[in-house]
Amino acid sequence: MKIKLTVCLLSILCGLLLIQSCQKDDEAVDEQPIEGPPAGTSFIESSPQRTGNAAAGYDYLINGDYVDAGIPYNLYLTVFGEDTDNLLNRTGDNALLSPDFTALDAPNGVRVVATNCLQCHAQKINGEFIVGLGNSVGDFTTDQSASVGTLDLAVQFTYGSGSPEQEAYLPFGRALTAIGPHVVAPMRGLNPAAKLSVVLAAHRDINDLTWQESPSVPIPDETITSDVPPWWILKKKNAMFYSGGGKGDFSRIMMASSLLTLKDSTKARLVDQNFVDVLAYINSLEAPVYTESIDSEKVVRGQVIFENNCQACHGTYGVDETYPNLLVSLDKIGTDPLLASSNYTDGNFQDWYNNSWFSVFPSSASFTPEDGYVAPPLDGIWATAPYLHNGSVPNLETLLNSAERPGYWERSFNTSDYDFEKVGWKYEVRTEANSTDVYDTTIPGYGNEGHNYGDGLSDADRSDLIEYLKTI
Repeated sequence: MKIKLTVCLLSILCGLLLIQSCQKDDEAVDEQPIEGPPAGTSFIESSPQRTGNAAAGYDYLINGDYVDAGIPYNLYLTVFGEDTDNLLNRTGDNALLSPDFTALDAPNGVRVVATNCLQCHAQKINGEFIVGLGNSVGDFTTDQSASVGTLDLAVQFTYGSGSPEQEAYLPFGRALTAIGPHVVAPMRGLNPAAKLSVVLAAHRDINDLTWQESPSVPIPDETITSDVPPWWILKKKNAMFYSGGGKGDFSRIMMASSLLTLKDSTKARLVDQNFVDVLAYINSLEAPVYTESIDSEKVVRGQVIFENNCQACHGTYGVDETYPNLLVSLDKIGTDPLLASSNYTDGNFQDWYNNSWFSVFPSSASFTPEDGYVAPPLDGIWATAPYLHNGSVPNLETLLNSAERPGYWERSFNTSDYDFEKVGWKYEVRTEANSTDVYDTTIPGYGNEGHNYGDGLSDADRSDLIEYLKTI
């Protein structure tokens, strides 16, 4: 029996909606550095954050019970098999699981396997496994609730109706059934986490977070997915998400991943305490160093180009780093507006979240998206292809030369198939989208327009700028 179970169940509010691009202030390439905040941008204020223990946070991230229901351990191994690579060097039962799954004890003591945050926040590039790198090869193009019936029967047949194992599994299957039809991505490599958070919130009581079979707020029909940003840029940001939402206590925002299976707010408080440590671990992460050769002379020239054209929005890098925390208006950036506009205009989830258990003081959080996109830090940008918030641009070369961006393009989804010259994924241009492996920029929400700030550069200057971007 083979069951497909690849949906990203946990990356609900874990910094997924940060824009991955090289935005700057206006549509022309300036000859001199820009002083002060550029026109069309606004400053995002910071919020106090709790401090924690990074080592404890890493352990909780890969071994913890923030999702405390799942498939019984022995059944999981029977169906999916063992993963002996042990990329996380875990011990015990977890040594036999892939990095994106965790063995843990359900509240009734049954050993189960559940997904963890690394299903969407870790990936290999050229053979190197990088925790905190957004998963850009995941496949969320099918309705994962289709697996639930088979899983239900497998659990019941193996352990019996009413068994402790079935009890430990049921919240997991229930959540899959509820979210599956609502979080189908149109193309591989994109992540439906924003919609996932909406669906799970709709099925939770606003005060005590107990599960409700019927949604308490309307669930939008559309599913607007996004590219997954890297975790290591979060420590610089004052708002977690692409469109400037996710303010207040970041630990409180991230622990919402437990909405998948938690019983009520009593368990939520325990998870919340541990996610202070998880945030400390995320804040300890540094961007991976570029692994190929670097032309130092081109880097020097490229840094000057960056300072003249990019740093006003994206900050400076090196010994004395700065980051301005700017939101760029939709009119100014010109990228596909649908992710921002859908968040900006749909108030049901915002009202639920901002009046729910998550907004309770102290350490409260809020979700109020703005009418624009955050210009992100660019640490490790070489590893974070594809680019723009919707993953519509395959490499830095085409990001900085919009005329060369393909309308339909296909990649192998082999994580070693990386183009270190153009910096991003190798791809083939297609004339139509005949499979979900082909990125289709004609679909609303997935356009590759905007961010035209590199168009005025010469080929030589663009090459120098890319060489510099490899180093930050």
